[in-house]
Amino acid sequence: MANRPKLTDAGRPATFEVEAFNELGEMVPTAIAGEHPLTLYLDKRELVTLMTLGQAPEALAIGYLRNQRLVGSIDDIVEVQVDWDTDSVAIVTRHGVANLAERMEKRTVTTGCGQGTVFGGLMDEIDSIRLRDDVTLEDFQLFALVEQVRKYETIYKQAGAVHGCALAKSTPEGAEILMFVEDVGRHNAVDAIAGQMWLGEIDGSDKIFYTTGRLTSEMVIKCAQMGIPFLVSRSGLTKMGHDIAKKIGITMLGRASGRHYLLFTGTPRILRTVAQPTAHV
Repeated sequence: MANRPKLTDAGRPATFEVEAFNELGEMVPTAIAGEHPLTLYLDKRELVTLMTLGQAPEALAIGYLRNQRLVGSIDDIVEVQVDWDTDSVAIVTRHGVANLAERMEKRTVTTGCGQGTVFGGLMDEIDSIRLRDDVTLEDFQLFALVEQVRKYETIYKQAGAVHGCALAKSTPEGAEILMFVEDVGRHNAVDAIAGQMWLGEIDGSDKIFYTTGRLTSEMVIKCAQMGIPFLVSRSGLTKMGHDIAKKIGITMLGRASGRHYLLFTGTPRILRTVAQPTAHV
């Protein structure tokens, strides 16, 4: 990558051990999830404070800027410097961000865990999003992905209190997870993946995005902005999330667990190849 930004490598531990007492009064060393405030400064201007595990703060900052459409390319970013002594990350862009003050005035507090913030204008871009309609996903590949994700949720198994997101691709044998991120908020996890995709020059147009959290409008928009046609969750969805998914044409699947799922939108991309047992009346 010709203009790769200068990055720190300032990940924090994902879990910390504290004392807890069980129902018998016994002290039990217990792992809990980390949570740290991280204030983003864009060209020396305070932008937002995110609550995060802190495992991949540089990718989180880059992905946040990408998904908020504040920068259009990884080439626009000169450096991302995280300093946990001040709980901050300083981002320097190559040419500045046009109309930043005006865009910051219009913010929507989303339903994301920890209250995510979406800057004004993103909804106006929905009509310009085009997802590939020549890609498909067979149900056995979906089942393989759901099973693999279950094995990846390491922090959740240790400490709970986190959401996980995965970027995957379908394979002839099933599915392959390309990256998996856990964080205290699902919007942070998706932003971190977005940042890693930019840094790794990964095209999303034939990929699958999986999240443990509910499918809100914010999740649908971010997934579509990355060009990803498949959005899967083990949880449910919101009305606005459904409306936007239907308008964009994204393939949205919820309640995905084991060999069960509910397909809400984008049905032509899903191919049913696995015989399911007939329900008894």
